[in-house]
Amino acid sequence: MIKRFLLLLAITLIACTAVEAQDFTKSDTLRYVDATQFRIINNGFDDPLYSRLPKYMEDSVRDGLWWLARCSAGIGIRFATDSRCVAMHYNIRNQFHMAHMADTGTKGVDLYILDEDDGKWHFVNCNRPTKDSIQTKVFIDRLDGRMHEYLAYLSLYDGVNWIDIGVDSTAVLTMPQVVSPRVGGKVVFYGTSIMQGGCATRPGMVSTNILQRELGVECVNLGFSGQAKMDSCMARVMAAIPDVAAYVLDPVPNCTKMMCDTLTYGFVNILRTLRPDVPIIMVEGPMYSYTKYSAYYSSYLPEKNVEWRKNYERLLADNPDNLYYVDCEGLYGPDGEGFVDGIHATDVGFLYYAAKLLPVLKQVIK
Repeated sequence: MIKRFLLLLAITLIACTAVEAQDFTKSDTLRYVDATQFRIINNGFDDPLYSRLPKYMEDSVRDGLWWLARCSAGIGIRFATDSRCVAMHYNIRNQFHMAHMADTGTKGVDLYILDEDDGKWHFVNCNRPTKDSIQTKVFIDRLDGRMHEYLAYLSLYDGVNWIDIGVDSTAVLTMPQVVSPRVGGKVVFYGTSIMQGGCATRPGMVSTNILQRELGVECVNLGFSGQAKMDSCMARVMAAIPDVAAYVLDPVPNCTKMMCDTLTYGFVNILRTLRPDVPIIMVEGPMYSYTKYSAYYSSYLPEKNVEWRKNYERLLADNPDNLYYVDCEGLYGPDGEGFVDGIHATDVGFLYYAAKLLPVLKQVIK
């Protein structure tokens, strides 16, 4: 009897020691699980994984556009766990860097938690990317051991080849138990470098991700830096995305005045023909912070919007249903603080942009 008691005591002490031995601040003590086992959100297509255009488009678009499509802007991962520790472990595709945008935005990953008190998503932390191709960040350690809902956003101007979720060795890691965002009724955004996320300080601050959290719907980010030139193939591939609640079109900054005049009607009409029941929101190009101080741009930027508006009115005359327009007044704020380099947005600018579109989207997607 005594020997049996001592044996059980020894086993218990060993087990307790093993649990205590895990250092919740060290990434190499964690158990990692492939993120594809959980819910991937805000993506229009599944192949290639963590990319924003389908594989069959590779030969149909410019090389620069395809490269940008491999950036993971807007894509997120939803999961739930009771782990005291939550980490992200991922492989960066390109190690891309820009002088006017923080690396936390270009190639970082950030984490949100669903707060039980107010039912809203709260930011937790973002990793500081290093020059290594493999990134690991412990976002949370020594939490309470209860089940929580999480949302991780992927890099805006770089991509990931794979990403794993790290939890402590005894934790439950599962599909989300709360359906947020809701399944179905995606909003698809088509636009420029600003739409893609230039120059948000971290992925959660791009306008599409802000709106996704506010609206509780998936928001697909099809922003392509310098490449939103209203190619007809892009309208057709957008029309191929299933279960779309609305399209938001914001390509004017990448288009010339002539392009706004000659391409707008045809581009929008492709969507209206292929998806006649889906509302379309046309957004004017912004007035950059330096616009009023430039003799050239103070006239040229409004002229582009005139051509964009002219085509909207022509489309409206054809069919007034499911067509909306957002002007550029205060689009990135009232005082220029919404811009980094006069063109691309600060986090403040993205908040203003989301606030401008929010009531329109609420009306459209009900």
